[in-house]
Amino acid sequence: METTVTNTGTEGKTWGGGNQPLKVSYGKMMMWFFILSDALTFSGFLAAYGFSRFKFIDSWPIADQVFNHFPFLHGVDAPMYYVALMTFILIFSSVTMVLAVDAGHHMKKNKVIIYMFLTIIGGAIFVGSQAWEWKNFIKGEYGAVETKGGNILQFTDADGHRIALKDLAIADANAERTQHENKNGIWFTGEGTLPSFTVDEVTAGFLKNKDALIRTQELVPDIAKLKASVSPRDKEEAARLEKELVNPEAKGEKAIYKREFSLDRIETAVGVVEGANLVHNEYGTRLFANFFFFITGFHGFHVLSGVVINIIIFFNVIIGTYERRKNYEMVEKVGLYWHFVDLVWVFVFTFFYLV
Repeated sequence: METTVTNTGTEGKTWGGGNQPLKVSYGKMMMWFFILSDALTFSGFLAAYGFSRFKFIDSWPIADQVFNHFPFLHGVDAPMYYVALMTFILIFSSVTMVLAVDAGHHMKKNKVIIYMFLTIIGGAIFVGSQAWEWKNFIKGEYGAVETKGGNILQFTDADGHRIALKDLAIADANAERTQHENKNGIWFTGEGTLPSFTVDEVTAGFLKNKDALIRTQELVPDIAKLKASVSPRDKEEAARLEKELVNPEAKGEKAIYKREFSLDRIETAVGVVEGANLVHNEYGTRLFANFFFFITGFHGFHVLSGVVINIIIFFNVIIGTYERRKNYEMVEKVGLYWHFVDLVWVFVFTFFYLV
């Protein structure tokens, strides 16, 4: 068989792209390859999050009830406000990076310095804000109790406002508290830190506070749909929920039980949970915390790396490295990476906070 080779502009070569295929330099092409591979990695993580959330949709935490803090506004319910501010700052830093790249194309060193400095500041604020979010997520503000089956029971007043354990529990100064060690802990797992209160202290406070109610991690189902079902079991479930719930019509909200049924559920508590970690999560299923730490931490690492790289390029711009090279392509390459981490955050923000 005879093979035909077609030349495309350069004598004796099958492809005349040289060292700049598609008129793109080697460094920029490699940056695009890295971005593509990293995009596939994040896609896999977010897909896993989506499948897990769909599987446990009835017990998944509601973002407005988890991320409702704002710096220096303790006790103020500000759902998603600070996360929205973080997102705005990161997107604005992407704008300043575009301006830095454009200034580099026009060989305007001073403008590149200004815009890169603003980009670095925006990235640093975002990383610091994410660390603050983690601190609040880990520490928690209200606390909850956990049943033997791993379900989370939170406490609210008659209006549905959360009640913190410190405002509910009755401390017993004579109670002896022993920290679990590896040798006697469940599945050989030691207890990191003792919670602020015991189950008995929380239960005592709950019994004394006649207005306190239990809010579970399960969402209120569609009562009308259950009633319309041909299944007798669904109809019985609808009747039970209407009898026991304070908010049977609040479809998609967390189920809050009337006082007499809340008393039944507090008796099933076996442990106190404060904040979230890889084992316990006061906001709901522990899988949510696992994904939150992993995906937002992985993205935060990308942003931190981008800030460090931007600082290095920033000082190179100041000392005139790229001015002597007669091009600011390095600024453009790091700009591609920065736009990528900004774009990824849009998806992370959508999956974790909006949907």
